[in-house]
Amino acid sequence: MAREDSLLSPVVEDVEELSLRPATLDEFVGQTRVKNRLRISVEAAQMEDRPLDHVLLSGPPGLGKTTLAGIIAAEMGSSMRITSGPALERPGDLAAILSNLEPSDVFFIDEIHRLPRTVEEVLYSAMEDFVIDVVLGKGPAAQSIRLDLPRFTLVGATTRKGTVTAPLRDRFGIEEKLDYYLDEELATIIKRSSGILDVRIDDEATHELARRSRSTPRIANRLLARVRDYALARADGSVTTSVAQTALEILEVDVLGLDKVDRDILEAIILKFDGGPVGLNTLAIAVGEEPETVEDAYEPFLLQVGLMQRTPRGRMATDSAYRHLDVDRSSDGTLF
Repeated sequence: MAREDSLLSPVVEDVEELSLRPATLDEFVGQTRVKNRLRISVEAAQMEDRPLDHVLLSGPPGLGKTTLAGIIAAEMGSSMRITSGPALERPGDLAAILSNLEPSDVFFIDEIHRLPRTVEEVLYSAMEDFVIDVVLGKGPAAQSIRLDLPRFTLVGATTRKGTVTAPLRDRFGIEEKLDYYLDEELATIIKRSSGILDVRIDDEATHELARRSRSTPRIANRLLARVRDYALARADGSVTTSVAQTALEILEVDVLGLDKVDRDILEAIILKFDGGPVGLNTLAIAVGEEPETVEDAYEPFLLQVGLMQRTPRGRMATDSAYRHLDVDRSSDGTLF
C-alpha cells in the first residue's frame, strides 16, 4: 500500500491553492465551450448510468486541467485518484493503481505525455477493454494472467499534446484544449478568490492584477496571495491600485505580466544572440533554466503576446520585444 500511495501523491499542492479551486462546472470560470461540451457528455453518461468516456485535456500550465478533472469526478459522483506520468516508472506501478480502482472512478494522470512506453502499452488494453495482463515469474516459468478491471474514466492532462503518441491519443473519446483566459474572466476569478481568502480589493486593483496574470488563473491567484501579503505587512490590509502596483514591482512582474525569467529570455535573445535565431538548448543554458521549463512554462505566453517567434532555425525576438524592453534595434542593443 505504501508504494501505491507514493504513486498516487506526486502532485504536491498548496492548501490555499486547493481551497480556491471550483468544485462544479457552474463555479468554473472561463473555457465556456469546453464546459458546455463536457456538461453534455457528463449528462449523457449519467442518463445511461455508465462511466464517462476517457478525457484528454491539453493546454499550457495553470489553465485548469487538474481542476476540471476533479470537477468531472464530482459531477459524476465518483472518486478521483491522481498520479503523474513520471511517477509511473514500471508497468507494475500502473497495474497496482488500476487493480485498486472502484467502478466509475476517475483516474487522473498529469503529464501523460511523459509516460514510459512500456507503461503506456499496458494502458492501451486497460482503456479499451478494461483488462490488464500481469506477468508472474521470470524466464521460462513466467505466466501471464489477465485481470478484469472496473469500468473507469481516465483523464489525462498534457502541456504537449503533439508528443502524446497516436495509439494513446486515439483511445480518448473526448479531447479538449484549454485556451488562455480573457482579462475579464481573470478579474472574475480574482474577485471570487478574494472572497474566499477574505481579501479587501477594489475593482481597479482587481483589473490591474488580471492584466498582469499572463492570461492564467493559477498565476492570478498566486499574485493575489502575494499582493495580499504585502497589503497586510506594509499597508492597512486593503488592496488598492497603488498597493497592488507597489507589490507587483517588488515581485518584478511588469505591466504585461512578464517576470524576471521572461525578461531574461528576451534579453538573452536580443543582447547575446543579436535578436536570434537561437536554439532552445542554447537559450536555456544562457538563462540558467532547463529546456523543458523554457518551452513549457515561458515560451507559450511570450508567443501569445507576440514578443517571440519560433522558427525552424530557432527562437527570435520580435519588434514588440525590443519596444517592451526599450532597446533600440538599430543600436548596439543597449538597454535604456
